[in-house]
Amino acid sequence: MDAASGSITTDVLIVGAGPSGLMLAVCLAKLGVDAIIVDAKDGPTRESRALGVQARSMELYDQLGLIDRVLAERAPAAAIAPGAGHRTFGTIEFRGLGDGITPYPDITVFEQSRNERLLVDALAAAGREVLWGHRLERLEVERLGREDGVGAEASAVVAELAAPDGVSRTVRARYCVGADGAHSRVRETLGIPFEGVTNEYTFYVADAGHVTGLVGDAINLRFTTEHLLLAFPMGGGRVRLLGIVRDADLDADGSLREERMRELVDREFGVEYAESAWFTTYRVHHRLAARFRDGPCFVVGDAAHIHSPVGAQGMNTGLQEAHNLACALADVIVGGMPDARLDRYEAERRPVGATLVATTDRLFGEITSESRFARFLRGRALPALGPVGVRLLPLVAGRRVFGYLSQTRIRYQLRDAAGRGARSGGRRRRREAAVGVRLPWTGDNYDVLRSMQWQVHGYGVPERVVLRIARELGVEPHVFPSDRGVRGRPQLRHDRVYLVRRDGFVMAEVRAPGVGADLDAARAAMFAPTAG
Repeated sequence: MDAASGSITTDVLIVGAGPSGLMLAVCLAKLGVDAIIVDAKDGPTRESRALGVQARSMELYDQLGLIDRVLAERAPAAAIAPGAGHRTFGTIEFRGLGDGITPYPDITVFEQSRNERLLVDALAAAGREVLWGHRLERLEVERLGREDGVGAEASAVVAELAAPDGVSRTVRARYCVGADGAHSRVRETLGIPFEGVTNEYTFYVADAGHVTGLVGDAINLRFTTEHLLLAFPMGGGRVRLLGIVRDADLDADGSLREERMRELVDREFGVEYAESAWFTTYRVHHRLAARFRDGPCFVVGDAAHIHSPVGAQGMNTGLQEAHNLACALADVIVGGMPDARLDRYEAERRPVGATLVATTDRLFGEITSESRFARFLRGRALPALGPVGVRLLPLVAGRRVFGYLSQTRIRYQLRDAAGRGARSGGRRRRREAAVGVRLPWTGDNYDVLRSMQWQVHGYGVPERVVLRIARELGVEPHVFPSDRGVRGRPQLRHDRVYLVRRDGFVMAEVRAPGVGADLDAARAAMFAPTAG
């Protein structure tokens, strides 16, 4: 910063210091990218807000060296306890569903405020800080002409910030990321549509203490004909109660007092509590940004999508978007890849956001539907069939459901050097099942990902082959024993070498011994466009 003029020059300006913005800032610091992060607030969030940290996000914290603190401070939820009214049907253990898939098979309850403090502390440990109290006043994109040899138009971002001391500061950056929430000033300035719907029902949230009527250390899910209750253990005897209320339960002015909500959960679910640290109500929105990239500007987290909290997916999706984008920015700014590398962010992450918004919208619509069939399901069918379902679900679809909830099943559509998508053709998809997904966990292959560098991995492949391919591609080599797989089904083949990106996703497979066209295809894959 030029102290006299109050100007700042940086590679990346991050607007918004919630979980997504902070994750981006921490990753960029680790990757050696110059960045600043600003927020109009005076400090991190104090309310708990989002709660669940899914397995894939835990893997990111592991990669950043932050996992020990999360494990020490979290409240693990090892099971889900579904039920109807005052009774439960039993419990479904998460750990068994995620065995062999991830090192972190539980759902971790680690509230948003703790995520933010964790990341603020990690940023400070890297020698950086959040510029609190700095509000974005103006944002402009300057077109700088054509980039040499690439053909893409170069641009820069100029932002004007209102600082807490009353001084206006100007920031010039190569890129800007809007992580500034559902009412994003960055998104609105860029004119990116944020279309969707608002659900007609009211949600309530209470962080309650001394709660009775629930299964302890589990996520409780209860239905009645009219109502839904979700309860998350928060540790220290606290429980997050979350549910919907019908218009008949609201006061005359359309509001919901906590006293009425306490009467409701006692009457409908037999749940009581002594006090609460936080109580609020809100309407649920389902919205998705039309674009995640606009020239040198990007949106992440709630600036890109908002949806129902059912499933505990929102904060996790934002954390993973920030991680993905940070790795792409490092590839361009530090690694020298062309600017087109950044197009992969929208191509990869917007479909994930679109699926999430559509799925939660549909699920929430079914949960709250007033149709006769929906009311019959909630009021009659679920109470009768629920106990059987609890026993059958883990056997029939448990691991698939875990994959979706944990966000470990996400697959990006990638193109190889020949322009073929990773999902084009059933035979090819089976042959290259690992391409486009996060690197399958084998029990000992995630520690090396902490370098956040491009790598090649060989599983049962001769070391000399892996070393030579890594040398040819200019990336880190890592050799492992053959993959034994999950339940005896190997996912990583002993006749392949895998090209792994900074974010831990498999970019390409190279057939051993990795010469000629196969090696050329892997090299080209590092720069290939995304599948359309």
